Amino acid sequence: MPIPVWQRFLGLLVYVLPWSDAIPFGGHLMGQFPWMQWLTLPALPLVLLERGIPFGNLLVFFLLFLAVVRNPNVPYFLRFNTLQALLVDIIVVLLSYAFSILLRPLGSDLMLRTLSSTVVIAVLAVVIFALIECIRGKEPDLPGLSQAVRMQLY
Repeated sequence: MPIPVWQRFLGLLVYVLPWSDAIPFGGHLMGQFPWMQWLTLPALPLVLLERGIPFGNLLVFFLLFLAVVRNPNVPYFLRFNTLQALLVDIIVVLLSYAFSILLRPLGSDLMLRTLSSTVVIAVLAVVIFALIECIRGKEPDLPGLSQAVRMQLY
């Protein structure tokens, strides 16, 4: 059974969450390539919401988890993509903490810029892949993550 267009659109929209958390990693990269700043526009409303509300990021996370992922009335395609986007977001947030706690005090500026650029490019690749797969009406199959999502949803 084909996935309706509204589910495809909402399925790809949830990937804005990990992208919004990956944008701070791209400061140096976006300074080198100013055209990349245009890629931040889809995440702008979410960034403003998260910064405008205390603990906004955490509230958005729990809202998506409780209202979408754990709601059996929501179609499986949306639940799958939401949970996968949340798992990618968790990885990005953990990397952000690791960078601030471990790498900033110990690492050189070149190493930090290189690793930060790698993170933002990896998240951008995941988001673009998810965008293409959602438009096609297929589940974006990310090795390891997708299996974990399927185990949680069945």
